[in-house]
Amino acid sequence: MQVLKPNVFFVGARDWDRQLFDELIPLPDGTTYNAFLIKGSEKTVLIDTVDPAKEQVLFDNLNELGIEQIDYVVSHHAEQDHSGTIPAILRQFPMARIVTNQKCCNLLKDHLLIPDDKFKIVADGEVLRLGNKNLRFIFTPWVHWPETMSSYLEEDKILFSCDFFGSHLATSELLVDDKNRVYRSAKRYYAEIMMPFRNNVRQNLEKIRNLEIDLIAPSHGPSYPEPGFIMEAYEDWTSDRVSNEVLIPYVSMHGSTEKMVQHLTAALIDRHIKVQPFNLTHTDIGELAMALVDAATVVIGSPTVILGPHPAAITAAYLVNFLRPKTKFLGIIGSYGWGGKMVDNLGSLLSGLKAEILPPVVIKGHPKADDFKAIENLADEIAARHNSLNLTEGGQ
Repeated sequence: MQVLKPNVFFVGARDWDRQLFDELIPLPDGTTYNAFLIKGSEKTVLIDTVDPAKEQVLFDNLNELGIEQIDYVVSHHAEQDHSGTIPAILRQFPMARIVTNQKCCNLLKDHLLIPDDKFKIVADGEVLRLGNKNLRFIFTPWVHWPETMSSYLEEDKILFSCDFFGSHLATSELLVDDKNRVYRSAKRYYAEIMMPFRNNVRQNLEKIRNLEIDLIAPSHGPSYPEPGFIMEAYEDWTSDRVSNEVLIPYVSMHGSTEKMVQHLTAALIDRHIKVQPFNLTHTDIGELAMALVDAATVVIGSPTVILGPHPAAITAAYLVNFLRPKTKFLGIIGSYGWGGKMVDNLGSLLSGLKAEILPPVVIKGHPKADDFKAIENLADEIAARHNSLNLTEGGQ
């Protein structure tokens, strides 16, 4: 059994083989469902549960510890990968009460049909006394659901942060070992799940900043024995700083748009700007999301299909708009055969972003000399905008 600190145990489950989360997010490294057991001198607390598919792993871990009574189950977040095994826990430990906030209580009743009398509702800052240990609740809404909260084990200085600071990374290591690997996984997790709520995340960072934290234990991935490592990363990701970088998600049917993308890529490189083209026919959306965290500019490339954008470009535009990165500039390039409203349609899909729209470059048929010149002008426009932000080559 893995011990986080004295009388604080990891009892969760590793899911090495899961490849997709929410039927949407690729999981190249699997994931974990972190649950923790705290043995106080008077009360025993289970911190979250696991995805129902791993229910038996949780019970095996509890049995290995010889747990005969659980007094409280803390539910930080109602999503089923954390809460889905609560009904089974209540059947095994019928005297246990679910400790959570009112919003989470309402969601748990809706999703898991748990009756009212099983809940103990707590307020922001309230302390649950376990005897020789005290657990303080800290409401951290919109990381990434409205009811999400964290808890702080005062004597051991552990922040149980739920999805806050998480990473989809199945590893046998309880604590962060390979910082580079965890950094990349945590950044991808932030990009896919937290980035739409960047301002809320930043506010919640301020809320925990003054806590004396020795260890951050999130609900996915390894725990952080050096909390500053992940907190500093989040401060960077949630800031308004962008990098001297252009992302070009694109799709091309007959080669015209692809030639435009190739020419723009070369032109930007000549202007000392980092470029990442993403061919949408085989792009991992998680990689695209992660790249969106820092890039100053996004240019979407699409041919016109009948009257509108290619469906893959529509998906990319929707994703960019949904994730709401701190991107400063947006561009559209592409081609058409006889007409259409490709630019207008993509523009409307990107309307939720607070970014300057650059002049589009749309051509008819195969790109010609004047079309390549228009691409060069777009590269000049991007370079000028980046220079106005004092961005340096390949970085911030």
